[in-house]
Amino acid sequence: MTFYIVVVVGLILLFIYMIRMPGDSYKAALAPLDEDGQAVARRLEGHVRALCSHPAGRNHIEKKGLALARDYIAAQLESYGYKVEFRVYQVAGEDYANIEVTRPGTVYPDEIIIVGAHYDAVIGAPGANDNGSGVAALLELADRFRQAELPRTIRFVAFVNEEPPHFMTRTMGSDFYARQVAERQENIVAMYSLETIGYFRDNVGSQNYPPPFNFFYPKQGNFIAFVGNLRSRGLVRRSLRAFRAYAAFPSEGLAAPAFIPGINWSDHWSFWKQGYPAVMITDTALYRYPHYHTAQDTPDKVDYDRMVPLVDGLEKMLEALSGAGDWASS
Repeated sequence: MTFYIVVVVGLILLFIYMIRMPGDSYKAALAPLDEDGQAVARRLEGHVRALCSHPAGRNHIEKKGLALARDYIAAQLESYGYKVEFRVYQVAGEDYANIEVTRPGTVYPDEIIIVGAHYDAVIGAPGANDNGSGVAALLELADRFRQAELPRTIRFVAFVNEEPPHFMTRTMGSDFYARQVAERQENIVAMYSLETIGYFRDNVGSQNYPPPFNFFYPKQGNFIAFVGNLRSRGLVRRSLRAFRAYAAFPSEGLAAPAFIPGINWSDHWSFWKQGYPAVMITDTALYRYPHYHTAQDTPDKVDYDRMVPLVDGLEKMLEALSGAGDWASS
């Protein structure tokens, strides 16, 4: 009996360790967008619609659509004044490219924060929310940081080949990229994967979870989630603390074992493999979004107005963390 009590208590303590996060989620109603906010929403929508413009999608089968998306992202980044780097690799004799731009740090240039999002879409889906929304936010953030003078380096990377059949294999774009930076022994202090971040609902029952998390998190799908594995718990907590200090947007956090369904389902997984701390920022995808990986994942499903305060919060979070002190603390 004593053994079972110890096990139960241990499991309870582990669960508290996974879900306990600093700060409080934003609870007030979201403010109406002012003129500047409306302009941001239009830019985000423009990016998503451009990425979804090829009728056959953007994937390893429909290479024209994938190339159009690559060229659009690169052109946008070049228009912001960045030098664009294509990190090219081959799969079955075909070239694929991750797209990278960097804003060097002024004090700790060798300490690098990566903000990433995959620009391919699953076969048969336009990929507006998964992951046009993540790429749109990446482009908006890159634009905002183009002239920033921050202590740490911020690098923006659009990854290719996140979706099947590349998903969680060595042909995944982020896996190739993470292996490269590890071989160069780059000091990646944080990696953020912007993954499916544009769908929000206020009605009770709009949010699902793998059990038993449904007993501890909101039943309304109106928040953004910061998700990491146990080794990235410090980064999850640090990031969520900074986000909640500045963002007028609901947020939740979780640091849990990677075997829980959904925890490792994006490009952050590739960085975990190399020992880097990484966090997925997501609307929880299939646990909320009814059009996940379907032909109905179209630009009209994305809530661009709500993405505006979310992106504002991410900008402030990155500014704060770039100048933060000891990254080892939580």
